[in-house]
Amino acid sequence: MNDAALNRIAGALERLAPAPGGAPDFDAADAFVWHVAPDRLVPVGQVNRVGLELLLGIDRSRDTLLANSLQFARGLPANNALLWGARGMGKSSLIKAVHAEILAQGENLKLVELQRDDLPSVGRLLNMLRGSNKRFLLFCDDLSFSHDDEHYKSLKAVLDGGIEGRPENVLFYATSNRRHLMPRDMIENEQSSGINPSEAVEEKVSLSDRFGLWLGFHPCTQPEYLAMIDAYCAAYGVTIDAEVLRAEAIEWQATRGSRSGRVAWQFFTDLAGRHGHKI
Repeated sequence: MNDAALNRIAGALERLAPAPGGAPDFDAADAFVWHVAPDRLVPVGQVNRVGLELLLGIDRSRDTLLANSLQFARGLPANNALLWGARGMGKSSLIKAVHAEILAQGENLKLVELQRDDLPSVGRLLNMLRGSNKRFLLFCDDLSFSHDDEHYKSLKAVLDGGIEGRPENVLFYATSNRRHLMPRDMIENEQSSGINPSEAVEEKVSLSDRFGLWLGFHPCTQPEYLAMIDAYCAAYGVTIDAEVLRAEAIEWQATRGSRSGRVAWQFFTDLAGRHGHKI
């Protein structure tokens, strides 16, 4: 094999290899997912999300998070945010919808999803993002910690940043069903059994205090649940008799034993499918 052929092969391999440190082309997409072994940011061509206008019953949280995110996207001070509370009430959907709204307003903000199990690698991720001139919204869904879970220590690198500090171009949003990121019975158990009860639990509980914004999400009422379904029907052009829709929606939530934005969307998905509508 001649030198020209070898050079062509070497060049092709170099183009296929990841950039040093796994740094991607941040202009390739508006959203990325962080993976480890090897470390890399994978572009997401189309984010799975709903429009901000379809997230009903969470007006205060919506407006607060949007304002905070816009401040950050525009280079102004902003707080890390913890979205906590009832399952299926739109916590992660709100983060993705807010990101879409910010892009629609002409701001260049990248969304990076980080899995809870990959928290120990967050320092490497921050080093990768630190060197970019882009601004990043780091997002971790369903964040919580068990009794012997040490992952929470890695999270401090995002919230506090240690000696280096959190990169100025990175903001962190997390969702959790738990306000203090750990079960209440664990808090009570550590407080009652520790040699120094206050110190035994302080390190984990205080982690949630490091979020500047706490946004609570609570179970929706039946009128809110029905309003969500009405909004989906209007947005996707599904028409059905109002009384029939109400009866079917109430029966659906009764069989699920709960009401939430997620249950409303699941009912609407079934409804749209039965009536031949694509969503």
